[in-house]
Amino acid sequence: MKLHIKPLLIAFSGALFLIACSEQTIPQEGEQYAQLAEQLNDKSLAPVSEVFSLTCGHCRNMEHFLEQIGDQAGSAIGKMHITFNSSAHDAAMLYYAAEMQLGEMPNSAFMDQLFAAVQMGKDKSEAEKQQAIERAFSAHNLLSPAHLSEQQTADLVNKVANIERLSTQSGINAVPTFIVNGRYQIMVSGHKDPKQIGNTIRYLLSK
Repeated sequence: MKLHIKPLLIAFSGALFLIACSEQTIPQEGEQYAQLAEQLNDKSLAPVSEVFSLTCGHCRNMEHFLEQIGDQAGSAIGKMHITFNSSAHDAAMLYYAAEMQLGEMPNSAFMDQLFAAVQMGKDKSEAEKQQAIERAFSAHNLLSPAHLSEQQTADLVNKVANIERLSTQSGINAVPTFIVNGRYQIMVSGHKDPKQIGNTIRYLLSK
């Protein structure tokens, strides 16, 4: 009996070894991440930057997972508001007007207000949307783009123009996503949960 059991155990152990080796624990290019069309060398970009738009419903949902992703990645997460169409460009003016006056990224409460104002239903008038935007800014003692000084407006226009350049260079046409070291783009759909996204970011930061 022993002579029969030993070969069986060896075969079984070998099968387990093959199964273990077949599991892909390392993120794969083309599945979890991709290289950007052009590397982005810009000091305004954090090593890890979420690419998003206030007009994007999925981006609004992603906002609630950024802290978890950052903790898993071992890195703070910056932001870059994409400008791949006119509505995203207008929303970027709102985001960067807030960031410019704060000197840092808006906090989660402010982001919730901005998302809510920009994504108000079609049953709401433009006047109602503008009032919601004004309330969001005034709640944080800030000026909306419509009330900035001439110099502030010029600074904002220059900032968004630079972001528009980065948006074009990146070749990104869908959000939310993440840019790592100005070189890699995270393929969010290639991950099952925020933890996996964080793991991929951590891996790319070490490359």
